[in-house]
Amino acid sequence: MDARDTAPDSWDQEDDGEAPVDVQLSNALANTLNVDAKPFVPNVHAAEFVPLFLHKDSADTVEPSGPNTDAKVEEPEQEASAPPMENGDAEMTADDTWEQKGSEPSEAEAEPGGSPGGDGGPAEEDSPQEEEMEEEVVPTPKVVFTQPNAPKKEHVNVVFIGHVDAGKSTIGGQIMYLTGMVDKRTLEKYEKEAKEKNRETWYLSWALDTNQEERDKGKTVEVGRAYFETEKKHFTILDAPGHKSFVPNMIGGASQADLAVLVISARKGEFETGFEKGGQTREHAMLAKTAGVKHLIVLVNKMDDPTVNWSLERYEECKEKLVPFLKKVGFNPRKDIHFMPCSGLTGANLKEPADLCPWYTGLPFIPHLDNLAHFTRSSDGPVRLPIVDKYKDMGTVVLGKLESGSISKAQQLVMMPNRHTVELLSLLSDDVETDDAGPGENLKLRLKGIEEEEILPGFILCNAENLCHSGRTFDAQIVIIEHKSIICPGYNAVLHIHTCIEEVQITALICLVDKKTGEKSKTRPRFVKQDQVCIARLRTAGTICLETFKDFPQMGRFTLRDEGKTIAIGKVLKLVAEKD
Repeated sequence: MDARDTAPDSWDQEDDGEAPVDVQLSNALANTLNVDAKPFVPNVHAAEFVPLFLHKDSADTVEPSGPNTDAKVEEPEQEASAPPMENGDAEMTADDTWEQKGSEPSEAEAEPGGSPGGDGGPAEEDSPQEEEMEEEVVPTPKVVFTQPNAPKKEHVNVVFIGHVDAGKSTIGGQIMYLTGMVDKRTLEKYEKEAKEKNRETWYLSWALDTNQEERDKGKTVEVGRAYFETEKKHFTILDAPGHKSFVPNMIGGASQADLAVLVISARKGEFETGFEKGGQTREHAMLAKTAGVKHLIVLVNKMDDPTVNWSLERYEECKEKLVPFLKKVGFNPRKDIHFMPCSGLTGANLKEPADLCPWYTGLPFIPHLDNLAHFTRSSDGPVRLPIVDKYKDMGTVVLGKLESGSISKAQQLVMMPNRHTVELLSLLSDDVETDDAGPGENLKLRLKGIEEEEILPGFILCNAENLCHSGRTFDAQIVIIEHKSIICPGYNAVLHIHTCIEEVQITALICLVDKKTGEKSKTRPRFVKQDQVCIARLRTAGTICLETFKDFPQMGRFTLRDEGKTIAIGKVLKLVAEKD
């Protein structure tokens, strides 16, 4: 090999020496890599991709990338010229534009594995916006995606609330599967992973609990988001955490919802713990009411459990215990509440009626949601969009639900309470880009003219002609729900109002209100205690946005919390101008 080490005598000689290597290389390339393959041009209107299991072996040889079983069904041709895409993206609907697809990985909350052909697994789980493939079982896709010019479906935000481990995420995952938003293969993968951890009944909840901590403990922490469509409506699922440490997150989720689904477990012992003094069933129902949820569906889950076995007695027992309490919170049992039995794990009575349950004659859950009356919303009111979350992604992106008014691309808005003028660069409604949005939609907005650090959750986007009110001092009527001792002026608590969380102090008690007659006391009370209603003056630590309950209910109701308990609920009666 001395020819290699020393300088060659002449360049011709060197060329000949290298030649065999070139031949080897080209042979190797010709055998393994198809250099002359046609460039892959995605056909947007292509028929659904049906995995051909004949390709399985050849796909195995091309794809040695880690433990991901999902990618094996991909076509080898796609691999060879792989543009950065997961296999979920292979089929695309007409209203998805290429620009949008290109920027999608950055929009998904946190995609750990966005590598071209690599670890497509986590990326796929974390972004439900990829219309996934249901075609292994059913030749026609279940989900009908609307064309851009079709009339918009009504948006309804549904929050799943209830005690920890009642099965909220599992029901959410099951609904997404039944409506075709999660494909069978992904679920099989979750099931396999869950089995390895001896948690095989948890796999459905993994469709909504996306981060590792939530999966390991089986407890939702942040409010999971997903969406599904029915014939008439477009639903956003907000999967709230049931654990009492994460109630502040749950309040944020409930404040965006139009409709709450209270999930209770019918299993012996579980229902009782969720309902007793420290349980979350009570607290959540109350918080949902305070957050402005008008309609409540109570899903009696785990009816398939051996201790229950679809028994009508147990169902009625749960119902009897709940109704008086829900009445006390302010729901009207005849109009606002609807009970139904179901099983999240088996999916019984969620989409199709359950055979095991002949005594329940109403509609199953999804058809029931579809047939609910329309929600009244003012699209011509002032623009109000409380911000739930914000992050940096090619600019400043904020998330929130448009409470009233309508907004469109390139519109100038004002961010209160800082009075920053911002411009809307783009709007995404449930991860689909649109030019305008109406009230009730969950939006992601990309803003220009403001830094991400300058925004806090609880800020509000308004139109410049009609700004929302902001301030620190206000008078409110509050109901003390649960507090051991008395509350005097000078008492500090945490105020949750729409999406804003702020420290607050009760500076003065103005009068007591009689619960039955509504009469106000003539003298100022020195203190208030549990179950009393009073009007008090509150002062927050910083400036917040709020409206009186009369003008704008969504931004005028609040809860007061202290030491991890909800102490009081209230509504803003009057805003007090600051004394200079």
